[in-house]
Amino acid sequence: MASSPDSTSPKPTFTYPTNYTFPHHRLQRVMKDSSKTPIVLVACGSFSPVTYLHLRMFEMAKDYVRQNTDFEIVGGYLSPVSEEYKKAGLLNAAHRVAMCTLASEETSTWLTVDPWEAFQSYQRTAVVLDHFDFEINTILGGVKTAEGEARNVKVMLLAGSDLIGTMSEPGVWSYRDLDHILGRYGCLIVERAGTDMDQATDSLARWRHNIHIIPQLIQNDVSSTKVRLFLRRGLSVRYLLPNPVVDYIEDRGLYQDEAPTEKGKERRDSISTPKKDVPSAS
Repeated sequence: MASSPDSTSPKPTFTYPTNYTFPHHRLQRVMKDSSKTPIVLVACGSFSPVTYLHLRMFEMAKDYVRQNTDFEIVGGYLSPVSEEYKKAGLLNAAHRVAMCTLASEETSTWLTVDPWEAFQSYQRTAVVLDHFDFEINTILGGVKTAEGEARNVKVMLLAGSDLIGTMSEPGVWSYRDLDHILGRYGCLIVERAGTDMDQATDSLARWRHNIHIIPQLIQNDVSSTKVRLFLRRGLSVRYLLPNPVVDYIEDRGLYQDEAPTEKGKERRDSISTPKKDVPSAS
């Protein structure tokens, strides 16, 4: 059973976009197996544009969780980053949220897009996870077992192994954020070619029990950066992205005039933002 937040911790406070409502229409409110711990997967990123690999990560995580853990997934969320995260190739929030919504609603039965992060000032990953924890466990009251017992949901970050690579580099992430993300919440990391997972996890040994490595059995190196390059060159991106997303891009002529991505701009989180303490709420 997921532990409850420390009662001595200050009550979290958050800012909210105009007319925002937390989307929970696909959140499974009753567990199938009361012997397991309910979890929600959260993938934070630019999603500019969302690709099949982004979606595939959730399916790989589902298989891993079912076969290797005592967790039960009750929801999966894509959380597009704010426009204020200054990054080459970052389309405006409205387009990215729309594409993620098309991808999740039309190709999946359990994934959802949460626009909370996208439509406001930049929010660190630690704060984003706090937001999900607050909305699901405090506002909605968590989930219930088939017997009617209330359970808190464990929020977990889902990401590619490049994230763990940056977390293991000294000075990139603040220690307090790392402890909050990996200690309080935990993460599921999908292996990618070129990342030394053993070295990365050795550097994060304190939280190793809360880091789950998911093998990528079929290699897939599709990335948003490569997709944008194809679009600039007038090449087809069908079957790299969900068809509704391809249609959305083509209908609006997106990514045609983007400047080439600057080297080193692909990291999402503390690399380009000053290290701060986690407030009361890549």
